[in-house]
Amino acid sequence: MPENKYLVQCYNRGCGQMFDPNKNDKDECCHHPGSPVFHDAYKGWSCCNKKSTDFTEFLNIKGCTMSKHSNVKPPEPEKKQLDKELDKKEVIEVRAPVAPKLPRPPFHSPLTTLECRIADSLKELVQNTPQKATTADDGNIAIGTSCKNGGCNASYEGPQTNGSVCTYHSGYPVFHEGLKFWSCCQKRTTDFNTFLSQPGCTTGTHKWTKEGSPAGTVKCRWDWHQTPEHVIVSVYAKKYDPTMSFVKLNPIRLNTRLVFREEGDSVFELDLELRGVISIESSSASMLSTKVEIKLKKAEPGAWPKLDFPRTEPKKVVEQPQPLPQAQVEEDDSVDLSTVEAIRSMGKVNMTE
Repeated sequence: MPENKYLVQCYNRGCGQMFDPNKNDKDECCHHPGSPVFHDAYKGWSCCNKKSTDFTEFLNIKGCTMSKHSNVKPPEPEKKQLDKELDKKEVIEVRAPVAPKLPRPPFHSPLTTLECRIADSLKELVQNTPQKATTADDGNIAIGTSCKNGGCNASYEGPQTNGSVCTYHSGYPVFHEGLKFWSCCQKRTTDFNTFLSQPGCTTGTHKWTKEGSPAGTVKCRWDWHQTPEHVIVSVYAKKYDPTMSFVKLNPIRLNTRLVFREEGDSVFELDLELRGVISIESSSASMLSTKVEIKLKKAEPGAWPKLDFPRTEPKKVVEQPQPLPQAQVEEDDSVDLSTVEAIRSMGKVNMTE
């Protein structure tokens, strides 16, 4: 114990040992002559570039230089005067200027028809597809009529076909963010042909005629996604006539109409009021064999929360005729045929809605 009263602390970084200043004549101190560096969660020494993310491991990094011990404390690093001055000053927050939103023209502004790029495969498909009739003139099912259940590839070959089991998808097809699947079984794929060949998940009877769609209309699946500069709308359809179909735009409206000659000139129409304003001159459309892809150029920066605003047409109210006084009925027994036709036409409009 008497020998330890002469020991002093070594202040070289990374050493920290006790030593006798009277016997400090050899290079026995292993230390770091540099300074500690803390950057991007790493902790290390400037003299040897040894790093660690753990503080305990950093403290235990062995020194890289041998010298004599030193009992002189190193000077404390000076605080930057700039930091002290900044603390006293008021912080001014700088924000990028927000551009005013573009004005929205009326929904019924004139429409511009886009010149669509038509794929050669679609032209050949339409030319080689004859018009088909799903039923014969006498009401019987025509031979070769395909089953209308999704995922079933059977065709009508006669009454005996009705006895075969129909394996189909009871849900509806979903196309979202590049994935294609049926809502009933959720088997997802990115390849369209693989999606078409997926076997059904439900068994039942064949359906040879379409149901649920009004005469002259076709139901098509459609989806949309966006990039910082564009909004892309895809309408999935096959065997539509590109010469009779069109895509029309105004700055806040998208109107698409597809005509299916094979279905007796039935149509699919998509008419939307867009959430944002678009540039018609920089927008484009492509008619492909499996879909119509519409690329809308955003006229102002920013992400759209949704594609469109829901539009509800006001219902037409037919006013009930008020009973005339008895005296007036006796004087005027005539009927205005134009009024009757007007009421009938308004009634038809309500029925179609």
